[in-house]
Amino acid sequence: QVQLVESGGGLAQAGGSLRLSCAASGLTFSTYRMGWFRQAPGKEREFVAAISWSGGSTSYTDSVKGRFTISRDNAKNTVYLQMNSLKPEDTAVYYCAAAPRLRPLDFGSWGQGTQVTVSS
Repeated sequence: QVQLVESGGGLAQAGGSLRLSCAASGLTFSTYRMGWFRQAPGKEREFVAAISWSGGSTSYTDSVKGRFTISRDNAKNTVYLQMNSLKPEDTAVYYCAAAPRLRPLDFGSWGQGTQVTVSS
């Protein structure tokens, strides 16, 4: 079965950085589009960033463009989210998700999430 395990969350000060990792197993990682989503308290889960199966295409929500970078290492079955210039509004639980290459919008597999807290 597919397993996605996030790590790297924690507490950071505004303006600081964190790097999230998501280790995948139980799937052919290199054939999946990977995404990061987040959910802040009292809010709906929202899209943050995604990367194509090859790593050649990325997309971001407007609020993180220029600050966050998504990347992947298919040899390690891992996707990353480098978060720089963090803001208090980035505080949320961050989730990793996987979508099959032929259904790139179908994020059907999810991790348990990792908490990111940014203090002002």
